[in-house]
Amino acid sequence: MKRMMGRPMLVRTVILFLVGFAGSAAAFCTDAAAPDVEWNRCIFDERNMPEANLAGAKIRSSSFKRANLERADFTGVTGSRAKFISAGLRDARFDRARLNEADFTKADLRGAVFKEADLRRARFFRAQLEGADFTGARLRQADFFDADLSGAIWTDGKHVCAQGSIGQCR
Repeated sequence: MKRMMGRPMLVRTVILFLVGFAGSAAAFCTDAAAPDVEWNRCIFDERNMPEANLAGAKIRSSSFKRANLERADFTGVTGSRAKFISAGLRDARFDRARLNEADFTKADLRGAVFKEADLRRARFFRAQLEGADFTGARLRQADFFDADLSGAIWTDGKHVCAQGSIGQCR
């Protein structure tokens, strides 16, 4: 009888532990936008966060689909596999950001700054990148298929992509 009573107590303890752990992990996603915030695996789709200061934030595998993040500061952010699909990121700053495998498909990145950013294997399919600054950015295996790079400053910091540069900087 003692043995049977011990097991339900153990099961309840384990369940309470797991519920408590899941609740604390999800709590990070409710934190306000601020420098160094930890938003790993969070969903912020369609949120309105213009001029948000997310410098140094951790946003790995988070989603910002169709979000308004114009003039947002992502300086030094860490966000591999972050999703910015169809997001408004006009004039956003991504200086020294680490965004390996990030997805910027159809994002409005006109005037965005990616100085010294690590964008290896990032996807910019059909993105608007007119006037963006890629000075010193690491773009190995980045996909710019059908992206508009007109007037973008390329990785050497000197070459400006010609008007009509679609899919590659000319």
